Amino acid sequence: MRTSNPTLNDHVFDRSRTGNSADGVMTLNGTVLKTAILTLLLVTSASFSWKIVMAEGTPPAWFGSALTFGWIVPVVLGLIITFKPVTAPALAPVYALGNGVIIGLISAMYEKAFGGIVLTAVTLTCGILFALLAAYSTGMIKPTENFKLGIAAATGGICLFYLAAWVMGMFGIQIPGLFGNGWVGIAFSAFVVILAALNLVLDFDFIENGCAAGAPKHMEWYAAFGLLVTLVWLYLEILRLLAKLRSRD
Repeated sequence: MRTSNPTLNDHVFDRSRTGNSADGVMTLNGTVLKTAILTLLLVTSASFSWKIVMAEGTPPAWFGSALTFGWIVPVVLGLIITFKPVTAPALAPVYALGNGVIIGLISAMYEKAFGGIVLTAVTLTCGILFALLAAYSTGMIKPTENFKLGIAAATGGICLFYLAAWVMGMFGIQIPGLFGNGWVGIAFSAFVVILAALNLVLDFDFIENGCAAGAPKHMEWYAAFGLLVTLVWLYLEILRLLAKLRSRD
């Protein structure tokens, strides 16, 4: 079982064996329930920060600092969960709440610039999720090993590129074209959206294989956490793509 989502890969089942198997085994219904809980927590905290920003005529003074440093807590929690899956039941809900606050801030920023863009991005994200889930469930899409390796390599490359761009941005160096609203930038964002969507297929495969393998019960929380990571990534990339398209009007 191989997936390009760093939180969902075949090695995690080895690390998860430290859990208490007496609690039960991973099931599909249990994973769906945990995913729904994490999504609800994320949406709730996102709504809270969204309302604060949208109520202000201009972005509040703390807005920039929150976007700059607010991601640190979710990233740290995400790393702990990734390397210690047994912590997922306790930390995944906290991660969802913390990440939701940042998602709410980012969404409000885009909504203020492009009215109605958030609802469109949410609708597209849900549409892609259910379309790919239906395609996977009916056997229309079956990830082969080469497919998984290709998506893993592409996703790793994008992660490294974003990291490099972030570091360069700290020194005032900008990469021309790719982050702009030109056709090159739009094509790049469209590619990343497709890549994020394909990661959902690999996440479905991971969950199915985990249930079949009888993974420990706490892996339901871990799988739900990994799927939430992909969904948030997909949503943000769709938001970015829509903003580029809208800015050309």
